[in-house]
Amino acid sequence: MTEALRDLIRDDGARLIGPIRQEILSGIREPAQFARLQQYLRAFEDEPLETEDFERAARCSNQCRARGISGSGTDFLMCAVAIQRGWQVFTADNDFQAYTRALALVLFQPR
Repeated sequence: MTEALRDLIRDDGARLIGPIRQEILSGIREPAQFARLQQYLRAFEDEPLETEDFERAARCSNQCRARGISGSGTDFLMCAVAIQRGWQVFTADNDFQAYTRALALVLFQPR
C-alpha cells in the first residue's frame, strides 16, 4: 500500500481536501511527528471546495443511510468530491467499500 501511494504521488495523481488533512493530523500526540507529517502534507494544495460539494456530500449520506450504511460527514464529503471530479479514492478504511454499494464511488486499486 505504501509503494502504491508513493507511485501515485510521484505520478502527480494524489489530491487532498482540507478536512482529510485535518483528519490525518488529528490525534498525533508527538509534536515532532506532527510537525514532520504537517511538512510532508504541505506539498499538497487543498482542493477547493464549493457549496455544491457539501450538498453532494449530504446527498451521498442520505443515499447510504437509505441502504442502511452509516458514515461520517468527512467520509461523505470525500466521496462527493471524488465522484464529482471523477477521482478514485485511495484508502485503507473498509467503510469506503460499503459506500460503493450505494454510490458511484471508485476505489483506487494498486497495480
